[in-house]
Amino acid sequence: MGLLAAAAAACLAASDAPRALGADTGGTKTIVAFGDSLTAGLGVPIEDAYPARLERRLRAEGYDYRVINAGVSGDTSAGGLRRVDWALRSQPAIAIVELGANDGLRGLPVSLMRANLAGIIERFQAAGVTVVLAGMKVPPNYGPDYSRAFAAVFSDLATHYRTPLIPFFLDGVAGVDALAQPDGLHPTSEGYRVIVDRIWPILRPLLARP
Repeated sequence: MGLLAAAAAACLAASDAPRALGADTGGTKTIVAFGDSLTAGLGVPIEDAYPARLERRLRAEGYDYRVINAGVSGDTSAGGLRRVDWALRSQPAIAIVELGANDGLRGLPVSLMRANLAGIIERFQAAGVTVVLAGMKVPPNYGPDYSRAFAAVFSDLATHYRTPLIPFFLDGVAGVDALAQPDGLHPTSEGYRVIVDRIWPILRPLLARP
């Protein structure tokens, strides 16, 4: 199955129900991994998805954080905007926002995605949450104009809202046989290890010292 067809089929799959969230306990701080199937860990055991791997990395480095997997397969930026209040129930210190891939795969207007992502960032920031924005790209089949406009949304928003940016969430993973599932898009367990390694230098300066 080609990348475009497989990715589109995955993005149109029924969304998972959001998991129940709980507020911080004790001195442990919370990071919310807020995204779609790429965050949820579609196709891999939940302990191998990036939120679980990131939590283990944090603990290994001596940081007292838990990471909540708030990924919903099939979610778009509009769906994410509707879920922000739910995510805030956990009183997170940091939110890693990884959304937009499904907007792109469905060919939704870039302006709509921009407005939804801006709303997500604003609502997290208004609650005192530090936002890390994950950039995404669409396959070249969507044409150069759409592809450029889509990719520019993330850097533009990161600059406007002064949020740290992961330039491309799937950098080094998408299309790599050993790191991506057969659809060429969703990471394997090893692919998620690579993603955490690439996120770490961006996230670490934001963490409370152990």
